[in-house]
Amino acid sequence: MTVIYVVTTGGTIEKAYSEHTGEVRNLDGKIDRYLRLLRFPDTDVRVVPLMNIDSLNMTDADRSAILRTVTGLLLEKAAILITHGTDTMVETGLYLQRALPSLEVPIVMTGAMAPLGFEGSDALQNLTESLLAARLLSPGIYIVSHNQVFPISNVRKDRSLGRFVGADEKTG
Repeated sequence: MTVIYVVTTGGTIEKAYSEHTGEVRNLDGKIDRYLRLLRFPDTDVRVVPLMNIDSLNMTDADRSAILRTVTGLLLEKAAILITHGTDTMVETGLYLQRALPSLEVPIVMTGAMAPLGFEGSDALQNLTESLLAARLLSPGIYIVSHNQVFPISNVRKDRSLGRFVGADEKTG
């Protein structure tokens, strides 16, 4: 049985519509509910809810909490998937890479441009693809989004395209 830890930190992937305020914001975690819709016959997916914030509000203290959690989980020698807001995902990934230079397992980061459950959302696709990538990738830190895998040292968010691209990729 393959074990994959899913560390949830919030971001758009976990945002929900509040009927009381009319806003889309981070309320309660949603990853568990969506994982129950998927089939993993030989994978034990273990969710570790850490925080539920917009990544634009993420601080160095929050990144430190992610690092502490990941460091503890690395003792299990299991792949790790981190759900994270796309706006500062690269920053957090590079922070982890500096602190964890010699990994034995892959750490995959993913998020979404539209929340889980919203029509046209990319969240469930990214979550599913990231779980498969966590099983197949070599040790290192990656962003998986929109059917693409990027090493953390060669990726950036292209806001005009609404997706991640290679750090050196020119876009129109």
